Amino acid sequence: MTATSQLSLPLNQLTEPTSIAIAQRIERQAILTPLRESPIATAYVRYGKKHPSKESQGKESQGKTPMLLLHGFDSSVLEFRRLLPLLMQGELTQSEAWAIDLLGFGFTERSLQLPVSPVAIKMHLYACWKTLIDEPVILIGASMGGAAALDFTLTYPEAVKQLVLIDSAGWSAGFPLSKLITQPIGKWATAFLRNLKVRQNISLKAYYDPSFASADALQCAALHLDQSDWQQSLISFTQSGGYRSFKTRLAEIQPPTLILWGEQDRILGTQDAQRFHQTIPRSQLVWIAQCGHVPHLEQPQITAGHILEFTH
Repeated sequence: MTATSQLSLPLNQLTEPTSIAIAQRIERQAILTPLRESPIATAYVRYGKKHPSKESQGKESQGKTPMLLLHGFDSSVLEFRRLLPLLMQGELTQSEAWAIDLLGFGFTERSLQLPVSPVAIKMHLYACWKTLIDEPVILIGASMGGAAALDFTLTYPEAVKQLVLIDSAGWSAGFPLSKLITQPIGKWATAFLRNLKVRQNISLKAYYDPSFASADALQCAALHLDQSDWQQSLISFTQSGGYRSFKTRLAEIQPPTLILWGEQDRILGTQDAQRFHQTIPRSQLVWIAQCGHVPHLEQPQITAGHILEFTH
């Protein structure tokens, strides 16, 4: 493949303008990583101006900080279809915002020769950051993406200027039983997760207002299921044990941190919001009213407003 290519998706399945708009912007770029000799075709969307060249970075050093958004479990950049455009509007807009499909998820290339684990995800993400951005970012992680953001921040503190956690995983260890999953059970479980009725039930639980669990939302949550090796990558990730608990290391988080949390989160509950706030040194907690697990989808204007206020 060429270094960068446009990703073609069946847009006729989407009806919401923001969904169509972000789907049309998805690109894939070959990213070299330590994970294998050949590059990994990585899916992302970029809003705003093109990243300045190495020669001009000094002149741009006083500019606005790029944002980097990380999606949740078995999701994709489409998760940010409502939030990203709002982050690029108004006086407080950022000059550049990226959303990247993590290794093993979304529309990023999968392979049977690419085991998926938090360590591999972090190595791939660092290579993406180095290749595409290469300057400190405002790192925004939603749900599992919050755990990925915490892991990245703890390992590469020089790459993160500010941190935003949206109903974040990472307080408790993920997938505690996954190491006991055998291959046949793994295949059964992923086949179950692939069922659209199952995914719709998960969507209904994620929202406070069930009207958000629309046909368009279901398509956005399912378009990546047809990607090659989706099932094997998901099994690989769950068998790795998923993200461990970071609660014993949260005091090491140095960047100013904004914690956004839906008051009616039925996926992770609400107790972890206070725990993160009490443990991360330079953090502030903002509750989003009439909102479930996905404030960036259910209350995008309010979510964007809090993020932009925090980052300026």
